[in-house]
Amino acid sequence: MVERVTEIDDELVSWLLTCWVDVSNAGGAVGFLPPVDADEVRPALDDHLAELAGGAGFLAVLRVDGERAGFAFVIGSTRPLFRHWATVLRLQVHPRFQGRGAGRALLDGVADLARADGLEFLHLTYRDGLGLGRFYESCGYVEVGRNPGSIRVAPGDDRDSVLMQRKL
Repeated sequence: MVERVTEIDDELVSWLLTCWVDVSNAGGAVGFLPPVDADEVRPALDDHLAELAGGAGFLAVLRVDGERAGFAFVIGSTRPLFRHWATVLRLQVHPRFQGRGAGRALLDGVADLARADGLEFLHLTYRDGLGLGRFYESCGYVEVGRNPGSIRVAPGDDRDSVLMQRKL
């Protein structure tokens, strides 16, 4: 089950931070390279929480058997020409729940919440080289752009940032 979270308390912030660190350190492509700790991730989390506090979007949290298992930020635009779509950011499933359909459930739940808000498209980007394209395509996304070599994971290891879109 994916829920829109409207009350973000300290306990939830702590869980989001722990999840993000655990996903990053397990090799997840969510903005950091392992090893990473909470002090490194916290500023990025705070930035996203500030966007939500400003009304820019929503936080979607996946629960599996009642336990939090993953999350995504969905950030829209306040500009009139772009209000019909939003960007999915920092989509992640805790490593304990990966490989069991949780990522697909999270993406489908995000789409349902976005559709209920009247959105028509969702965009996301991913780091090429990890096999994520096939997964996102199987969830209804199509590649609409690519920024070659824009992500440097190590000297001599540059990856494409791939833009995908899902019509709701």
